[in-house]
Amino acid sequence: MEPRPDPEKTGGAAPSGGPAKRKRTAFRVLLAALIVIPLVAAGFIFNLARIWNTETATLETESPSATATPTLTPAAKPSPTATPLKPPAAPTLPMNILVLGSDHRRGDPPAANGLPDQRADAMILVHLARDGRHLYGISIMRDTWVPIPGYGEAKINSALTLGGVPLAVKTVESLFGQKIQHVMMMDFEGFRGITEALGGVDVNVKEAFTATFDTHQHFPAGVNRLQGQRALEFVRERHAFADGDFQRIRDQQTFIRATLAKLLSAKTLSNPVTLYKVVSTASRYMQVDKGLNAATLASLAYSLRNVRLQDAVFFNMPTAGFGFSTDGQSIVLPDYGAFSAVGAALGRDNVGAYVAQNRPG
Repeated sequence: MEPRPDPEKTGGAAPSGGPAKRKRTAFRVLLAALIVIPLVAAGFIFNLARIWNTETATLETESPSATATPTLTPAAKPSPTATPLKPPAAPTLPMNILVLGSDHRRGDPPAANGLPDQRADAMILVHLARDGRHLYGISIMRDTWVPIPGYGEAKINSALTLGGVPLAVKTVESLFGQKIQHVMMMDFEGFRGITEALGGVDVNVKEAFTATFDTHQHFPAGVNRLQGQRALEFVRERHAFADGDFQRIRDQQTFIRATLAKLLSAKTLSNPVTLYKVVSTASRYMQVDKGLNAATLASLAYSLRNVRLQDAVFFNMPTAGFGFSTDGQSIVLPDYGAFSAVGAALGRDNVGAYVAQNRPG
């Protein structure tokens, strides 16, 4: 199968393709926040004695390793009616959830293998600790050059193209040497909706810049209120910075912290209408494996109700630098020692100790 042109194939070059394609890139870290937000929000809704009656769309699978082509279907909205609810049964923790962000566009023809012609623009392994109080989002750079089981070496984002969700899961499992219990795919439009449901998020911009694409939003130095398109351009921009992707990742992490701070603020937590809007919005853009149903999500949400902002840690997998493949692609070289170390930390449920010792970027 001929690979599609990669919009970020050449390190510092401007992305190729039209605006529709560019809108689907650069969500490596941000999508991790989108799984935290609905889970934490749902947990607080339980605390407010309100029922989260959301049914998320499901991937056609019995388990992550058997996932077939995902089909997004409208999710039922959570009921706004106050209803007494008993705490759900505790989930089995620790747990690993793979979060994928696809660049698939509606109406795109399928690939030669019959699967959707898509790549994983975001690939984040979310680890929920056994204590229910700590959460870690481990982001893998989309251009990391790794063995794709059954296909040889390629960029990790191509696993979704070559074998769908099952192959993406198998690839990540093989790198960390750990099982993935659940898988989730989210649409970038969900991020836009969540920021609007929260009424915007305030971030402190240290150095003014102007986005180089779409509507060319300008971000002056100081506190900026971001939501909708403005928020999207803030977290996607890289060409306005001397260090490109590195500043983009810092901006994404800043936005994640600001978003979680807004969600966990007293003003938000005391407003069940806002929480309802956030969960309802997230559910419309969420696809999950069949095992991650409404009951399981409710259980996870309740178990994470005590997660504090400082207990949700996001970091990028260390790399061995940059290089070129034999066919001329610009790639990220994997640090297999780091994969092994993080995998061991996942297995021992002490990712926090790894972060403290290694301080990954």
